[in-house]
Amino acid sequence: MTVSRSSKVRVKRKGQVTIPSELRTRLGIEEGALLEIEEQKGLIVLKLAHALRGGEVVGEKTHKEVIRELDQLRRTGVDRRG
Repeated sequence: MTVSRSSKVRVKRKGQVTIPSELRTRLGIEEGALLEIEEQKGLIVLKLAHALRGGEVVGEKTHKEVIRELDQLRRTGVDRRG
């Protein structure tokens, strides 16, 4: 179980809220990140949306890290598919 501090945020006119910078940094949420939102028993839950859902171990790297690794693989011509 993750222990976290709660923060109060204000809902703006168009329903927007700001995720505190400390939390964005800790979770690697950058501008343009896609989040899933759902309601669970009266609570609003935000989850990092993952572009790659083929494998279940996803979300351990930021978008920039994945792009950097793909660019490096393209430059070296490495094919990791076996």
